[in-house]
Amino acid sequence: MQARMADVYRLAAGGYRAMAQMEQFLQDSGVPHRVLELVRLRTGQINGCAACVDLHAHRAHGAGETDERLWAVAAWRDAPFFTGQERAALALAEAVTRIADNPGGVPDEIWDGAAEHFDERSLAALVMAIASANAWNRVNVATRRTAGTHR
Repeated sequence: MQARMADVYRLAAGGYRAMAQMEQFLQDSGVPHRVLELVRLRTGQINGCAACVDLHAHRAHGAGETDERLWAVAAWRDAPFFTGQERAALALAEAVTRIADNPGGVPDEIWDGAAEHFDERSLAALVMAIASANAWNRVNVATRRTAGTHR
């Protein structure tokens, strides 16, 4: 696959800076880095964003995430490797990413499950992280950003 643009983020530098500010907020939000990377990875998988899957798998691995857990993210429900907090975050990420698939939006049971594992401030940051991941996915998929370009 060939990219449609050489560097969308250079061409839309102001938009990139705004999105990067969101990422800085998320890094300082108190949501565990491991949870953020798992959510970003899963969102990229759902949206078919090869650049994001590659980036977040590498970032997570570099931060100490195991291969077994990274390989299992797509099938997290059936894998024994994830904590209750991680499962709640992954379920919320899937529900928010696939919001069009549910006429009621995010189901209460998924929201309530996340609320059991995150205080209100962290839950708000987690929602912002999922929204941000989806935004990055859409830019990258639309422009066919190539996997590995972050390296």
